[in-house]
Amino acid sequence: MNPLRPRRSLRVAAVPVLLLLALAAGCAQPPSQAKPFPGGTITLGFSAWPGWFPWQVAEEEGLFRKNGVNVELKYFDSYTDSLNALATGKIDANSQTLNDTLASVAGGAKQSVVLVNDNSTGNDQIIAKPGITSLPDLKGKTVAAEQGTVDHYLLLLALRKAGLTEADVKFQPLPTDAAAAAFVAGRVDAVGVFAPFTTTALKRPGSRAIATSADFPGAIPDHLVVTRALVDGNPQAVQGLVRTWFDTLAWIKDHREEALQIMAKRAGVNVPDYETYDKGTTIFTLDQNRSAFTGDLPGRAKEISDFLVAAKLVDAPPPLDGLFAPQFVAAVQP
Repeated sequence: MNPLRPRRSLRVAAVPVLLLLALAAGCAQPPSQAKPFPGGTITLGFSAWPGWFPWQVAEEEGLFRKNGVNVELKYFDSYTDSLNALATGKIDANSQTLNDTLASVAGGAKQSVVLVNDNSTGNDQIIAKPGITSLPDLKGKTVAAEQGTVDHYLLLLALRKAGLTEADVKFQPLPTDAAAAAFVAGRVDAVGVFAPFTTTALKRPGSRAIATSADFPGAIPDHLVVTRALVDGNPQAVQGLVRTWFDTLAWIKDHREEALQIMAKRAGVNVPDYETYDKGTTIFTLDQNRSAFTGDLPGRAKEISDFLVAAKLVDAPPPLDGLFAPQFVAAVQP
């Protein structure tokens, strides 16, 4: 099994439509029935994305225990499965995008963002075949991306920048791995993908990225998201998770070679390949976290909410009350 299946297999759409309907209808396990707190083991989910592999370092180096929190770290080959697990209370915390969190909340899930892991600063890309050298060249061309994902979102942002809309291209919705494969096989003219599938897509001779998340700073943030039940019932555990993250970043800085070995192994790639992803992912420092919570995040949430509604991925904008819980990063001692 390839551990680098899409981290964002429905990154923006987040919870699949059927699950959204189930949550709205009360068919899925409601947050009030999630496992009781305080105490017990906290189950933390993550999946394949460079900004989330530090959790593997935290586990192997005993940093959760150091911060007084008992964590079962659960790796998901399918990112979508991790979203569903958090939305239905099967896990207590998950690393996921703001886009997906908003979609889950729109479906009825009670979740809070407690930490900014990173922003994508180049690892999400629109890659085009030879002869397509700019965004306006996409007009009339076939472009693949996974419906509702952040790479679909990136495509729409890029088209808007070029004065185009999705109606100006032939959009082909495909899962991210399949979209990359279709592009390499010459079945589509351009593709929206994230690392490591950018590496796959660029194997098509002469292909190149004509837009990346670096062109849209802050558009694709990734977070540690927890259930409201955990925030309300065991805030000490949430604080332990957040402290662990910053301890892990410090450990990685001091033991970079060892850390790279751990993260590359979890990713299923070699260290040199893993290092190429570092440039396209900006891990947020403590100061950047604090600034984000008091600055950009609320506005970004509104923009993404508008996208979800416009793309008909949700019926109504998600409620934003309680979405952000800045008190945990605020309490971390530098």
